[in-house]
Amino acid sequence: MTPLVVANTVGLTSEMLPWAPRLQRLADRGWVRPLREVLPAVTCPAQASMLTGHAPQVHGIVGNGWLHRDTMEVRFWHQSNRLIRAEPIYRIARRHREQVGRPFTCAKLFWWFNQGADVDWSITPKPYYGADGDKIFAISGRPSDLPVELERALGPFPFAAFWGPFAGLPSSLWIAQAAAWVLRQYRPDLLLVYVPHLDYDTQRYGPSPPVLARIVSELDRALEPLCDAVRDTGARLWIVNEYAHVPVQRPVYVNRWLRQKGYLAVRDGPFGEYLETFESRAFAVCDHQFAHVYVREPQELPALKEQLAQLPGIGKVWTRDEAATIELDHERAGDLIVQALPDTWFAYPYWLDDRRAPDFARTVDIHRKPGYDPCELLLDPQLAWPRLRLFWRVLQKRLGLRTLFDVIPLRAELIRGSHGLPASYDSQRPVFIADGPPPDEQVLPTTAVFRYVLRALIEDST
Repeated sequence: MTPLVVANTVGLTSEMLPWAPRLQRLADRGWVRPLREVLPAVTCPAQASMLTGHAPQVHGIVGNGWLHRDTMEVRFWHQSNRLIRAEPIYRIARRHREQVGRPFTCAKLFWWFNQGADVDWSITPKPYYGADGDKIFAISGRPSDLPVELERALGPFPFAAFWGPFAGLPSSLWIAQAAAWVLRQYRPDLLLVYVPHLDYDTQRYGPSPPVLARIVSELDRALEPLCDAVRDTGARLWIVNEYAHVPVQRPVYVNRWLRQKGYLAVRDGPFGEYLETFESRAFAVCDHQFAHVYVREPQELPALKEQLAQLPGIGKVWTRDEAATIELDHERAGDLIVQALPDTWFAYPYWLDDRRAPDFARTVDIHRKPGYDPCELLLDPQLAWPRLRLFWRVLQKRLGLRTLFDVIPLRAELIRGSHGLPASYDSQRPVFIADGPPPDEQVLPTTAVFRYVLRALIEDST
């Protein structure tokens, strides 16, 4: 069977292909279609839709994070494959191949929901957390010795370049090299690889042409080892994407508004103010340009919906029943689902005085924050010497002292790019590049990625 490599180059559109000669040649040899986004157009719902062929109302991945109503905890960026409530493509493909008496193998590199996935080889970022609060960057995978083999061959995974103030090209280059290594070494029938480079500077600085020209050309060069491995092994390479970025002018602090109106409650303590989900009448889980608002008393929904609709920066508000029109009516979704205007996005802070901000707010802490925080991509410009401060914190840690890496700004106004809404024009939608018979449709839903990948795998097995 000819291996099929599906590279998720998140953020790529057809307008950007002139800056990516390798990807442009791939497009010229095959076909190109824009993908109509799932909502919210953010990483986890988009990836789950590609893997299952269903919208969030079926697979249940309603955002990068949501409120777990049984424990009243907000959790972001969890990796368990069991969170997806629909069958993923690698299980369906394996069952089909077994029915015709042929094996099927799959590798899944850095795509989300990787832990416990029914694949043969996987790699995912997974730090070690010590009992003393220490954190050691690491990757995890299946089989358990695969991370060791990869880091022996390629060097340590540059975790600091995957997320945080220093996120950038080295992580995507390492991931592309890892995908090339796995392809050459194991020749999986399906190789899924997530290459995140376009997701960093677009949020820091906005998706302006100078920024895009630079980072798209960097992405194209980073993919060179993977393209070489595809050529050498006779594999097929397809490109998929989740969303496109838009410039934003201002954040909407919806939780601060809810607190000022008496809906949101906090617990004040020695480490700042913490969100009290049990005591709050309503609070928002903010995720780029969408927010899930969880409301304790159903009778408060009509009035709160009306008030939120009048808040500057908000475009639309749905109840969960009304969200059926955008295929987002799922029990995990908010009681109200709020969409930003195209030039705004939702910032999670709920405190009214930065002096009472929780201790995690100024750190990179993707699991503790009750919302997505793109400010983690920045060093606080109000610090006189932020890099020196960071170096001092590293030194303190190496000396065995407990310390906070408190270098992240609290000013959401610094963020210049976001995503989550459907694009205004087809050329600005995420792009799907593939080969074989071209589709009749000129625009494909994101869920169609599942259908075309599965068809390629099945046709190649007969």
